Formats: sequence, structure tokens, C-alpha cells
Amino acid sequence: MKKYINFALIGYGRIGKKHAKIIQENEKCNLAAIVDINNNLRSSDKISSTTYFKDLKDLFESNVEIDVAVIATPNNLHSSNSLECLSNNCHIVVEKPMALTKIEAEKIIKKSNEVKRNVFVVMQNRFSPPLSWIKKILDKKILGKIYLVQLSCFWNRDNRYYKNHEWHGKKNLDGGTLFTQFSHYIDLLYWLFGDITNIVSKLKNFNHNETIEFEDSGFITFDFKNGGSGAMNYSTSVAGENFESSLSIIAQNGTIKIGGQYMDKLEYCNIKEFDTSESLCLNPDETNHTYKGSSQNHYYIYENVINVLNNNIEIKTGAFDGMKVTEIIEKIYENSNLK
Repeated sequence: MKKYINFALIGYGRIGKKHAKIIQENEKCNLAAIVDINNNLRSSDKISSTTYFKDLKDLFESNVEIDVAVIATPNNLHSSNSLECLSNNCHIVVEKPMALTKIEAEKIIKKSNEVKRNVFVVMQNRFSPPLSWIKKILDKKILGKIYLVQLSCFWNRDNRYYKNHEWHGKKNLDGGTLFTQFSHYIDLLYWLFGDITNIVSKLKNFNHNETIEFEDSGFITFDFKNGGSGAMNYSTSVAGENFESSLSIIAQNGTIKIGGQYMDKLEYCNIKEFDTSESLCLNPDETNHTYKGSSQNHYYIYENVINVLNNNIEIKTGAFDGMKVTEIIEKIYENSNLK
């Protein structure tokens, strides 16, 4: 077992800074290198002992020892950066989305198998206490047959958000609203209920016509291959601030709703002949967290990385699931009114 694991952070923008902080706060991790073309490092970031490189080529030609590369670059670079890091014998942690096409995601899986390195996809919502609890309920078949699932994500992303990031809003760099804002929730649908089929999508761009090249809102209906039907409604056109992210489950033996801005609060639970007292302590104490919403769960991604590499346990958010999320989003766009 290594005393600590050496990480290289690829991309030091808003998300990259979040990863850097979590790595530095974990005594089992060492932030050995940062790669960023724009060199966004500031003295206040307190990472003076970390080696900086302008590109991956310079990193891998150096003598800096790297165990894990964290990919936090723009969406369109995730697959190429992942492949380069795997080719240099690094395990990788890749931010969502794993790739913008299923074909690219499959290349990552193939390369990881060839070089025998692990791929961890950042799908931190799985570690939310209410959602982890629902996963256990579903795995034990306590709800019985699933009838209907309703997922709603209503957020605010104004023009400043897109103008402050050169790649946001560009179809070939960003991929679309489902890739950048809501892929975590596509992952939750797949993780909790399995694959979907019979997809019908109606997409609109209501008030971002000058800033994005795709939809800002959508209505999606589908069937689960395991039984039951679902719908997802989403938008980044909410005025002022994020409104909600909610998941409602109507099933044979009961009804559950998770809500709040970040789908982190149990709002309703009624299950036939089942003790729901355990659910009363699921909601988070937000006063103890630096980040709001699901961002606080990035910590668990790194705990899983450490335990997989040191103790050979199971990967919680692996490459196959990352590929399935990309595949589902591709199908939603393919079956939409916007081509």
C-alpha cells in the first residue's frame, strides 16, 4: 500500500480548482502536477509545491511520478486527454461527460483494458444519502414494480455563464445541455432503474439563442427496459437562480420523492408495510459543507479511488456506466425534434 497517491490535474478551471482542493485536503493524496494551457494558478491557491506544465506532452516527458490523472478539461477534450493519460500508464478520473460520443467512450474502455488501468467517472450524485438509500430500496425490490418515474431539473444559466467560458454553448466543444448540466441525472436514471427505450424528445431554445448552439429546455418520455415508464423535464431558463432537481417514483408498494435544488432532500416517503424511520436522517446538514449540493460528494469519488488502488475494492462509478450515460444522451438527441 502506497503512503499516498500522486495525482496530476489536467485542467485548472472552475471544476479543476474544486478537484485540487479535495486532493489537497486528503492526507492520502498528493497533488504532484497541474496541466493547464492558460496557467490559471494564483498565489492564493496555495499549491506552490505542485509542478506546473502547459501540456500533457511536457508532463509525460518529465520525471514527475503520476499514479492518477484527473481530467477536468472542456467536454470535447475528455476522450483524447483520457486516451493520452491511459497510454502513459495512468489511472484516470474523468469529469462528466466521459465522452461526447459512445464510440469515443468505447475507445477509452478498450485502452484501459489494454494497459490495465482503471477509469473513474465523476458521477458524484450516487453518493448522496437520499439517493444511496433509494438504491438500496430498489435493489431489495421493496417498492415492487416500478410504474412511473418523473425527473425534473430546472436551473438558471444566464448569458454570463456562457460568455465567461469560451467552450460553453458550442455544440462541438460542449455537446449540449444534457452533457454539461444534466448528465448526472441521466446517470441516476440509469443507475437506479436501468436502460431506457422508446425515447421521444421535444427540445427548445427559449432564451439562449445568442449564446448557445443547442437547446436550453427539453421534455423527454421513455420506457425502462426493466419495466415502467418515465419522463424527464429540464431547463436552464429559470429566472434568477436554480429552482429544483427532483425525482418522483410511483411504484406498486409506495411513492417516494427526492427534491431540493440539488436533489439531496427526501421530501416524501410512503411505502406499504415498511419502516421509513431510517429515511428521517437522510437529509444533509449543509452547514458542515464548503460546497452546495452534489459538489460535496466529490470527496467520495477520491475515497473510492484510494480504496480501489490500495485495497482492490469495486469501482463505484466506472467506465461502462460513463459510456452508457453518453449513449443515452446521444439517443435522446437522435430522437428529438432538433437534429
